[in-house]
Amino acid sequence: MNKAIQPVETIVFREGRVLMLDQTLLPLEQVVLDIESAEQMWQGIRELKVRGAPAIGVAAAYGLWLGVKDVPDSLTRAEMLEKLERVHDYLNSARPTAVNLSWALKRGLEVARQAAGGAAELKAAILETAHQIYRTEEETTRAIGEHGVALLKGIEGVLTHCNAGSAATVGLGTALAPLYVAFERGQRIHVYADETRPLLQGARITAWELMQAGMPVTLITDSMAAVVMREGRVGAVIVGADRVAANGDFANKIGTYGVALLARAHGLPFYVAAPFSTVDFATPDGSRIEIEQRDPLEVTHFGGRATAPLGVQVYNPAFDMTPAALVTAFITERGVVKAPFLEGLADLKSSSEPSAAPVT
Repeated sequence: MNKAIQPVETIVFREGRVLMLDQTLLPLEQVVLDIESAEQMWQGIRELKVRGAPAIGVAAAYGLWLGVKDVPDSLTRAEMLEKLERVHDYLNSARPTAVNLSWALKRGLEVARQAAGGAAELKAAILETAHQIYRTEEETTRAIGEHGVALLKGIEGVLTHCNAGSAATVGLGTALAPLYVAFERGQRIHVYADETRPLLQGARITAWELMQAGMPVTLITDSMAAVVMREGRVGAVIVGADRVAANGDFANKIGTYGVALLARAHGLPFYVAAPFSTVDFATPDGSRIEIEQRDPLEVTHFGGRATAPLGVQVYNPAFDMTPAALVTAFITERGVVKAPFLEGLADLKSSSEPSAAPVT
């Protein structure tokens, strides 16, 4: 048995302050930001200082509190709720694809509407909700790891895309959680991490955090995935998700769809690990998922230097949609779901109701 993995401290609430690791500076610098307002939180989410659907949800929950923490307690209940709704709408505009953002904000607003008392009591309820989401997130990632580790039995190499590890959550991660649990139990799995162009989350963050944990990792360019599979270096692919439609189609970092096609072509299982809150039952299929379009400079420049002709047209979607038909199974904190996903995901939802509030 290896020692327990120590998660990256992505977001921390300490002595009344919200502290956030600036992931845009990894791996060369580890800078912790003191987030003091909803505006700073919006900027942190928009500029990818915090990224990964679960971590964005936690950030949004604390952002809602930051948006009202300094308002006078003398505000009437109606005035306080009106202010909360404005902060909710503002933060919700930061990024469109990850469902955890809107989910956490909606939960905080609903708790405030149901809470008794005036402005002071509503602020306290919102902060406690953020704490609850944080604690539940930690438990969720561990549960994802426990459910997913059995799928990795006998596998010596795994390919992953982007970063769905500890840095994308406030716990063990999603896609990396089963790998971390396997490592803790003494199973040696070599991870092949796609660099994940254009922002290199795989190179900058996944490779970094796996090395921090002492796990064997090899960095490859995105275009090397097919060769790695053909050479038998990996026995499975595991990725995260930012939004899962009711039928099992899902959105994840751009390039995921291509990796899924390659896995199918090489007969490899393709697993998606995500908290159950990432399943958006209001979205029937992947065609309804809004895909964020990002700054062309992310493609035309690298390290502040131009790498493409001036004025070239750029298409830069941050995510792509992978059809459910390419997914072997979803790994959630509530269990592993195999096809048919429309029925399987719905059954998992109904089996957990009306027990408790949603889990992030």
